[in-house]
Amino acid sequence: MKTLKSLLLPAVAAVLAVSPVAGLAADEKKDAKVKPYPLDTCIVADEKLGADPNMKPYTFTVGDQEVKLCCKSCLKDFKKDEAKYLKKIAAAPKKK
Repeated sequence: MKTLKSLLLPAVAAVLAVSPVAGLAADEKKDAKVKPYPLDTCIVADEKLGADPNMKPYTFTVGDQEVKLCCKSCLKDFKKDEAKYLKKIAAAPKKK
């Protein structure tokens, strides 16, 4: 029984030590799949992103698509018709 404990403790410690690293690798893969936002304007208000220095653009992801809005208050309108706005993003020319 003592031998089992002495073998089990290092094995558990090794699994716990590697787990956070494996989690980071999964996050990196997830981020790599996100399509960048292709526009310089807010998809809802059609205003240039960052035009007003007092308004910080609001960035989030929907599925595998990054979305940028001119401000967080546009999120309410985006959520009302998410499919419409995602179609507009998909139809937009890609940034180079």
